[in-house]
Amino acid sequence: MKRHLLFALLLIFASTSFSQDSKISLELNYPLPIDQNFIGENYDGIIDLGIDYRFANIKFIKIGASLNGSLFINDNFQNIDITAYAVQPRIFGELNIPSLQKLHPSLGVGYTIMFFDASGGSSIAPINTSETEGGINLNAGIAYDVFKKFFIQLQYDFVKLSTNDDVPDTTFNTNVNILKIGIGYRI
Repeated sequence: MKRHLLFALLLIFASTSFSQDSKISLELNYPLPIDQNFIGENYDGIIDLGIDYRFANIKFIKIGASLNGSLFINDNFQNIDITAYAVQPRIFGELNIPSLQKLHPSLGVGYTIMFFDASGGSSIAPINTSETEGGINLNAGIAYDVFKKFFIQLQYDFVKLSTNDDVPDTTFNTNVNILKIGIGYRI
């Protein structure tokens, strides 16, 4: 298994070292929930992984699709652990500014699906439940090329979740704000 993984990584890096224009990039981010809402007050971000594919280059704008996956934990409750997974497919536009070639601002729109898994409790009353929420995602970001293929980035995600019938439809329960700080590599 290790040899297959090593061979796949070697093949990817060898084939991309000859490419002139990278269309794919991989990201590793730290997701930081912000604002006063149920995610910002109760969850800690662990990791966010992403992949971007730029499929069109129209003058000063590159159009692409991206997919991010994030992991958050909530261990504020005694004997109960809640894990949240966010999956974020989106379409984005990335500006190419000729006078600032190392700077890449972007805007995106997509949909976020959040999976919540709760487990724990006691031997008398064990808890093992899951719930799924989803909503529109707006994204703004900026990347700075440190080297030709390596970049640092800052992203902001606003997610407007829809609620179930048993959850009050308030901004505390529906508005999710996530700041992502990370690094990336263009393949």
